[in-house]
Amino acid sequence: MNNSLLTVKDVADRLKISTSTVYRVCKRGLPHIHKTFGIRIQVKALDEWIDQGKSIHVLTQNILRNVLTNMPPIGIDKAKGGIEVARKKTRHNYGYGAIYLRKTKKGIPRYYIDYYDNSGKRIQALIKHATNWNEAHEALKDAVLTEHYNDCGIKEQKRIRFGKFVEMFVENYSRVNKRSWKDDFYRLRKCSDFFGNVNLDEISPLDIERFKSSRLKERVSRSTVNRHLAILKTLYNVASEWGYAGQNPVKGVKFFSEKDTLRQRILTADEEDRLLEAASKHLKPILLIALNTGARRGEVLNLEWSHIDFDTREIRLEETKSGKPRIVDINSRLFDVLTELKNKGQNNSYLFVNPKTGKSYKKLQTSFDGACRRAGIEGLRFHDLRHTFASRLVESGVDLIRVKEILGHSTVKITERYTHSNREERKKAVELLCQKPSQRDQKRYNLLHIRYTENRRKKSVPVIPFISMN
Repeated sequence: MNNSLLTVKDVADRLKISTSTVYRVCKRGLPHIHKTFGIRIQVKALDEWIDQGKSIHVLTQNILRNVLTNMPPIGIDKAKGGIEVARKKTRHNYGYGAIYLRKTKKGIPRYYIDYYDNSGKRIQALIKHATNWNEAHEALKDAVLTEHYNDCGIKEQKRIRFGKFVEMFVENYSRVNKRSWKDDFYRLRKCSDFFGNVNLDEISPLDIERFKSSRLKERVSRSTVNRHLAILKTLYNVASEWGYAGQNPVKGVKFFSEKDTLRQRILTADEEDRLLEAASKHLKPILLIALNTGARRGEVLNLEWSHIDFDTREIRLEETKSGKPRIVDINSRLFDVLTELKNKGQNNSYLFVNPKTGKSYKKLQTSFDGACRRAGIEGLRFHDLRHTFASRLVESGVDLIRVKEILGHSTVKITERYTHSNREERKKAVELLCQKPSQRDQKRYNLLHIRYTENRRKKSVPVIPFISMN
């Protein structure tokens, strides 16, 4: 049986390939008999050829790697001073495939790869990220090498270009799981400009450090660089879960300290009065809500009437930064503002609607900057109203745990960044040193007595009478 002869069709059926692939394999070394009546292959020779291919797959892998990493000599364009193909040539053939150039109707160049897979099927694919011949050649080598690994049953870690994975990450992770996916896209685009089209698994901690240095040379703040490093770290964690990367190169990179970059801008009572007086009609209630709830700009602009309960005097903030809704109480001042807005009878689900678009406001930069300019206030951001709210709560004696719950922070450490004493309070604290010891002791005793009285009153127990120390 081993000496029996097989036709080309018999071999194709046995190996589950096309007849054209059988002819091509015969030319590449499969023992066969070529007579006038056609090609015949012995069963024994076919089996030995298959066994030989299985036993030397490691050697074949090394040979293929050597072929793919050593490009054949190509034309030299002396006018450009380097190795490059001729201008008119639009196709380059290699032993394992080819790349060719086509232009769209608008004259935009597009690079394609052309090769055969393991089953003998011809593959012609557009390489969207390729902008030159070298990038297209790299894509061809990756495709052929992948086919080889699949043919030999070798499991290799998936390899992908950094820019290509950024597109995959934004589309399948950021857009799905994060409301701030546009920020991720912008920051990762800056990373792609630096790293280019290198493989994702080839970027080292040293490359990350070089990226940090390059961003600082562009006069970018350290906090901005930290945001880039944070999204890079997340990207590599996701890449590891998806099988595209091993060790995270950002893990050993040190982030910059942001203690010196924290802004401490608190609105004084006088500045608040001037700002509200200079604010336009649509801006003033927005500012009052921010000053009396500590809500972020997006949380205020996305408020709907269904989120406000006038009976319990509570606001339910849905569109929060953490994604978790939180409840904020309505004080008397804010209750009057909301009641006035409600009495105007707006036929819209949102509290604040842009009359030009009929939808909720998205940005307030122009109107807010104009109000600050008319009020003579410099260096104020809308987010500073949140700082002001938190600082005034602390100055009024509210503990940090309660402030943390109101602001919706995950830890008290974050809340501490928002609680800055103002200049007048600092001056009063230092001025205490100028008083006599008896005066300081009397004031300290008065303060302790007031706090003790309040605590006992809450617990409904007898109050210790006040005794003067004079």
